[in-house]
Amino acid sequence: MTEIASTAVAPGARPLLGHFLALRRDPLGFMESLRGHGDLVAMSAGPLRFVVVCDPLLAHEVMTDLRTYDRTGAVYDRVRRAMGSGVATSAYAEHRRQRLMMQPAFHARHLPGYTEVMREQTAAQLDSWRTGQTIDVSTEMFRLTTSVALRALFSTGLSSVESAKLREAFEVFLRGSYTQIALPAFGRLPLPGNLRYRAALRQWRKQVKDLITGYRAAGGGEDLMARLLAACGEEGEGLTDAELSDQVAVLLLAGGETTSSALTWAVYLLCTHPEVLRAASEESGRVLGGEVGGWEHLPQLDLIGRVMRETLRMYPPSWLLARTATREARLGRHAVPAGTTVLVSQYVLHRDPDVFPEPNRFDPERWAEGARSGAASATARRAYLPFGGGPTKCLGEQFAFAEATLALASILARWTPRLHDARAAEKPDCRLVLAPRHLPVRLERLMIG
Repeated sequence: MTEIASTAVAPGARPLLGHFLALRRDPLGFMESLRGHGDLVAMSAGPLRFVVVCDPLLAHEVMTDLRTYDRTGAVYDRVRRAMGSGVATSAYAEHRRQRLMMQPAFHARHLPGYTEVMREQTAAQLDSWRTGQTIDVSTEMFRLTTSVALRALFSTGLSSVESAKLREAFEVFLRGSYTQIALPAFGRLPLPGNLRYRAALRQWRKQVKDLITGYRAAGGGEDLMARLLAACGEEGEGLTDAELSDQVAVLLLAGGETTSSALTWAVYLLCTHPEVLRAASEESGRVLGGEVGGWEHLPQLDLIGRVMRETLRMYPPSWLLARTATREARLGRHAVPAGTTVLVSQYVLHRDPDVFPEPNRFDPERWAEGARSGAASATARRAYLPFGGGPTKCLGEQFAFAEATLALASILARWTPRLHDARAAEKPDCRLVLAPRHLPVRLERLMIG
């Protein structure tokens, strides 16, 4: 029998705070540094204790066994207090029921219809831009993707005032969630940031509840909400209003914040790699001819698709996942006691040089058919988790990837973005979603020739 190995401990813990300060200063650098200490590394943040999985095969084991590594424990208790118990946050006992009910709404046959919503919202956004204008890509992409998510959910649409209020509350909620989850005692203090967080959460919940109530009264239409309302469980039951509210929160997080983050990083990487930007612009111009991309264009956007895959490798929006061991288990040579909170960082796994050679180099060609970079290997497929993995893999993966691909191609078919300040993305905003806080870019008319 294989001898049980002790779990390494991350250096630099402070009394009471543990590794919280290191995580606060440089969360990505700190998490990446753990790989050098072993397959499993223990760390802490305030009163919370974690084991970080740095080996891709062991991480795959955690992600695919939801019975043993469930979404329970202190971290998820705090997440659910904020976001409810939707399909992205519910524990094993409830997750399967919710997923089976929601799956039909994301069937591939609905994608062409959803991409028409994407085309309409993208056209409206791009028509508001002007040559020579400097835009904040982070803000513009968040506005676009939340508009798409809201319109896909509620085809009757929202007023610009309602939409802006919802986005603003959502943004404050996302910024405050990191502290609320990691240091709940600090999060309860009557500080300005905490007060804004609580007000935003109240605003968010009230507005979503009102949207669902109004939708039911209006009768709805051919949209995602109608499909969720029609969803039935194994006993014929539908989703309650409370469950619908939780699912809307999850869908807006996934459809809004994560997709906007991926698009913002893609623009940043293209701006800092002009040769790839030129090739991507040429493909976009040739395929779209200045139009806004739609379902029929997706098969032809080969390079744009590879740019998005590589962007999601380097900067996965969902960069850190938590699971709790429901029973004593083994991970490789290590014993994992019941109750242990296990962390899997997609950012760490995606930058493993043994899996992805030269991991800090932006190289869309590693995803080309027949490439020798190792991206197609079995280990790489298990380590590449931008949409999660196993039974909790994101239901909206196809929706999100299609949206990001079409939006990026549509931008590049009209505009050449020029980075206004390269330092803006040097320190990502590591909240629930990994994103640059700001990315100022100057718009130039596309010039190829």
